[in-house]
Amino acid sequence: MALQLGVISLLPEVFESLNHGVTGRAIDQGLATINYWNPRDWAKGSYKRVDDKPYGGGPGMVMMYEPLRGAILQGKKEMPRNTKVIYLSPQGRRRCQKDFNQCAEDKQPLLFISGRYEGIDERVVEHHVDEEWSIGDFVLSGGELATMVCIDAIIRLLPGSLGNMSSAVQDSFMNNLLDYPHYTKPIKLDCGDVPDVLLSGNHQAIARWRRKQALGRTWIKRSDLMQNVTLDKQDEQLLKEFINENNTI
Repeated sequence: MALQLGVISLLPEVFESLNHGVTGRAIDQGLATINYWNPRDWAKGSYKRVDDKPYGGGPGMVMMYEPLRGAILQGKKEMPRNTKVIYLSPQGRRRCQKDFNQCAEDKQPLLFISGRYEGIDERVVEHHVDEEWSIGDFVLSGGELATMVCIDAIIRLLPGSLGNMSSAVQDSFMNNLLDYPHYTKPIKLDCGDVPDVLLSGNHQAIARWRRKQALGRTWIKRSDLMQNVTLDKQDEQLLKEFINENNTI
């Protein structure tokens, strides 16, 4: 069964990039479908206006309720009944890897609202949005890029979307750890060589080295993630070795 996704955006052409690469192959294989609805199609008047000045004053413009409502209702009409409406917003709960893992596993249809300008009329959020999502504590010009990030993060986890699903399993954050270092040809370069252990053919030693590197890199670069990692005795020993080997205090 294909994962059904929908997008409400004033700039649906921006999403053309999703038809390429991993997401594009997944769509071609029927693993996921994405449909789009432009609020401007439900705007009134000859100018098809979709935004207006905010009541109470202030800078910028706000997306109007009625065009958004029309697009949302049409999207929900064409999508399955259990579709969940998502608004990408700085006020939303920040998504992490486990959230996208769950989305890919559940395959619940999702309808994303990509806002523009200073935001959308709050009544849309109150009456038509099921969840608000954020991808980080920063501001973008619009919700399209954030929506694409979420869609890519979900689709790449669908079985069959990647040539080798172990690639997804080993990615950073999948186990609350950063990924270990990767190397390819050539073996020797002026700036450094491929570690000998990776050339040894000893799969047990390679697995041990990779686990040590993942633990150490996370400890150095993203110590906050270590709070969510339960270390067994072997992990504790590997991390201790990494710290000693790298003279890291």
